[in-house]
Amino acid sequence: MADDNSPDLNVVKILKEYSLKDERIKLVERKNNGHISEASNSALEIASGEFVALIDHDDKIDKDAFYYIINEINKFPEAKVLYSDEDKIDEANNRKSPHFKSDWNPDLFFSQNYVSHLGVYRTDIIRRIGGFRRGVEGAQDQDLLLRCLPYVKDSEIKHIPRILYHWRMIQGSTALASGEKDYTSLAGVKALSDYFQSEGPERIQVRHGLLPNTYRVIWPLPESQPLVTLLIPTRDMKDVTETAVNSILEKTSYKNYEILILDNGSVNPETIEWFDLIQKNNENVKVLKYDFPFNYSAINNFGVENANGSIVGLVNNDIEVISSDWLDEMVRHAIRPEIGCVGAKLYYSNGTIQHAGVILGIGGVANHPHKNFKKHHPGYFGKLVCTQNFSAVTAAVLLVEKEIFLKVGGLNEQNLAIAFNDVDFCLKVMAEGYRNLFTPYAELYHHESISRGKEDTPEKISRFHSEIEYMQKEWRHFIEHDPYYNVNLTKEIDDYSISMKVN
Repeated sequence: MADDNSPDLNVVKILKEYSLKDERIKLVERKNNGHISEASNSALEIASGEFVALIDHDDKIDKDAFYYIINEINKFPEAKVLYSDEDKIDEANNRKSPHFKSDWNPDLFFSQNYVSHLGVYRTDIIRRIGGFRRGVEGAQDQDLLLRCLPYVKDSEIKHIPRILYHWRMIQGSTALASGEKDYTSLAGVKALSDYFQSEGPERIQVRHGLLPNTYRVIWPLPESQPLVTLLIPTRDMKDVTETAVNSILEKTSYKNYEILILDNGSVNPETIEWFDLIQKNNENVKVLKYDFPFNYSAINNFGVENANGSIVGLVNNDIEVISSDWLDEMVRHAIRPEIGCVGAKLYYSNGTIQHAGVILGIGGVANHPHKNFKKHHPGYFGKLVCTQNFSAVTAAVLLVEKEIFLKVGGLNEQNLAIAFNDVDFCLKVMAEGYRNLFTPYAELYHHESISRGKEDTPEKISRFHSEIEYMQKEWRHFIEHDPYYNVNLTKEIDDYSISMKVN
């Protein structure tokens, strides 16, 4: 413990009493008030443990917290950073707002400090980086982990899916309202900006996010923009496809792209006429014939074979662009060497959420969380407004480097002709060591079920069941434990509600 020159002498008195009762309780009495970073460093100086846990003076930890921490360290002796789930506690000791977190999610951490509480670090790493840094008070925990990252592998950051920390809500605390302390958000921008500046010469910008204490990291585009090939499979449905293509052509600010319309047997004269017209009027639009039975995976694989771009975009013919910089935003992430598939924020025609990432295990294989939430809803702890990693994203609008697409063998034509081919593809990409990503800053409508019918015939139902069986056999581990979800959250529905089997 470090007393930061408290003006209330009763505080010092109580701290001294406890330090005399138990030799494990050590106390530093600072002569000058230095704020939380300096006070934490004073406590760090007298720490003798192999690990240190960061606990705010007005919060509570679960009585079994250190049991579960030590248990995790014993299971994973390579662990260097550990964190738990948390909730909040009011002045009457009522617990509320349980935050069941994902496993290590780097891009979510760049968007918000979801890790803190309860955070545990190897002492030698904290000392190696010089402890807590002055000038980032209010975001000192986030800054600490950011500066630890160069010395910690992703596999050495462990998440304990149990509520071990109770964040007290009192007037003026960040726990009560994240907007209570504006300086914390400013400190977070500084911490992230300094981190990215230290990591390399790229001109990475950090801005305030859509909620207090959330952030938007804007990755740079190269001066020579990579060519993006957008693949749009269709069969007739001229009006729907025309809306999609025109919205791309008229609203997209990114310039270096081509559109390949993959015609899977259109016969309507109006459609054929429109194909001729759209190619004639736009040199970056081509129509390629794919005269084989409908197989979504095979059609897109055919499209990639004919793509000139170093980045390919799988795009449904029933989308409609909302944000003009949607493609800029997705390309920024797709060219990051650690990123695989990039997904967009998609809305139904009525403006409610259709896609904001994919979670495995919901409904048996996978489903979209937050489905039908209102457009401006922040989601579960801000997830609808934060860039973050997911195990999978939908192929309704998906960008990936062509090299990665080919490396994993494209979409599975044999076993997943219609359903779950995008989930399977994303998992293959993740298995190669890439992180898949959802960005809320690329917004489009997805008028779903216009382009594809329902599973309503015996043949379709049989095929759908076989695709489910394939996924459950091939990806059983991830379906049982999606690292970007939490075992304490339900797999019955898609709203992030608590499971009846909560730890």
